[in-house]
Amino acid sequence: MAEVIRMPLLSDTMTEGVIAEWHKKVGDTVKSDDIIAEVETDKATMEVMGYADGTLLYIGVEKGKAAKVNEIIAIVGKPGEDYKPLLEGNGGATAAAPKADAAAPPPKAEAAPAAAAAPAVDKGALDAALKDVSVIRMPLLSDTMTEGKIVAWNKKVGDTVKSDDVLAEVETDKATMEVIGYADGTLLHVGVPEGQVAKVNGIIAIVGKKGTNVEAILAAEQSGGAAAPQAAATAGTSATPAASAPAAEAAPAASGSGDGRVKASPLAKKLAEEKGIDISQVPGSGDGGRIVKKDVDSFVPSKAAPAAAPAAAAGAPAPKVAAFAPAGQEGHTDTPVSQMRKAIARRLGESKFSAPHFYLTMEINMDKAIEAREAINKVSPAKVSFNDMVIKACAMALRQHPDVNSSWLGDTIRHHQHIHIGSAVAVDEGLIVPVIRFADQKSFSQIAAETKVLNDKAKNKKLQPQDYTGNTFTVSNLGMMGIEQFTAIINPPDSAILAVGAIKETVIVENGQFKATSVMKVTMSCDHRTVDGAVGSRFLVTLKGYLENPVTMFV
Repeated sequence: MAEVIRMPLLSDTMTEGVIAEWHKKVGDTVKSDDIIAEVETDKATMEVMGYADGTLLYIGVEKGKAAKVNEIIAIVGKPGEDYKPLLEGNGGATAAAPKADAAAPPPKAEAAPAAAAAPAVDKGALDAALKDVSVIRMPLLSDTMTEGKIVAWNKKVGDTVKSDDVLAEVETDKATMEVIGYADGTLLHVGVPEGQVAKVNGIIAIVGKKGTNVEAILAAEQSGGAAAPQAAATAGTSATPAASAPAAEAAPAASGSGDGRVKASPLAKKLAEEKGIDISQVPGSGDGGRIVKKDVDSFVPSKAAPAAAPAAAAGAPAPKVAAFAPAGQEGHTDTPVSQMRKAIARRLGESKFSAPHFYLTMEINMDKAIEAREAINKVSPAKVSFNDMVIKACAMALRQHPDVNSSWLGDTIRHHQHIHIGSAVAVDEGLIVPVIRFADQKSFSQIAAETKVLNDKAKNKKLQPQDYTGNTFTVSNLGMMGIEQFTAIINPPDSAILAVGAIKETVIVENGQFKATSVMKVTMSCDHRTVDGAVGSRFLVTLKGYLENPVTMFV
């Protein structure tokens, strides 16, 4: 049967999305991993996948038009199939909801392909079950995600679930996110225990009418047949970044779930953060004491509240000291690989061994940059670092050398007309690259302020997808750690990455006289498929000119 594609919820503040581009037209063949459209939200332009195989039968929203979240935007099915019944009453689906970050998931029960393909499955029981349930699948929460780890379940089997309840918290390769089921009913099945991983689009839960037998759905999923899994589901999951580290580590709260977690909607958490309110002190009026927007809006902090934090800190356990094996005794510790570390290994491995890297190194005299930074920081509202100056200089140089601001797409090279600079940040789990958008159009102080906010969010696992996607060039700086020179692996889909070393005082000869000067070495890794040696060299010459005479960046 045909599958309904709905407008996904791509940010916690999104209410509607504008179709910026359709990549498929009616009659085109669609694969489950095809990008069918680009959607402009209130925060970014995102890609939407159909997660369905078949033919594009219907487009419900024209390019340039808006659609409400959860509104039908397309239908995929068999050629010539009658899809019109799906449009009656908004498709007749029950809460078929969006998949966060980049995809509208396969909708609900109506979308079940032929169960006959899996003879072991009772088609009658399957169809009956699918009418009364919504299947929740692991959402695609980042462009590089292939699986997610369930950090915590906020509901247990048998609990009543509302459409805006946060069912679980999922650790991806880049952040810890909240998953919303977008379905009313009873939690009938939990498919992945806490601490375990599930592949993107795998069943993680089933919500529906109390007493419904879901065994047929699970059997169809296990059979690998088309009957239940992808199509049958209302994979109506949406995600927003969790307000804190994994819930198991959160402090007990007034609106806690009894195990230390704070129950609050994503919007409530965001508002509390903006207002500087400790959300654990806010009493919740929602289901099960869950904190909602109106609770934060009406909350008045008590005078005694601030004292709670120091008291908690005083009772915190002392840091553990790693134990060493006694002399003559062998030992080791195996640490499970985090989702972020898996993504780093996969993506950078692909980059290193698929993109032909070559490297260009240049020394830059930073004397005038040091003087300029001191003068800038006397008037700047945000403290400007040397890294901020490098980001600005790279953005300015990319204006003049658009071939470096490109991506290899196989049959074509995409030259980006915008300049988004990624700045690598080390976190406990590995490395993440927040993105400074339109860096060439921003001042030093604007870049400094934005970089600080993004770095803080990265270290606290609060980055949203639009914060770490869309880079066209990347800067990796280890100078603050005393590293004089290194090479970096290109960060896909960029064509180049700049490795920045420490500023070191050295002696040079100038006009026959010895002179002390401050020198910084930079090494650019280039993808030879898009950037030739001469192109990369000219870029570095321009970059050197900007940093050795920073006043030229104000022109």
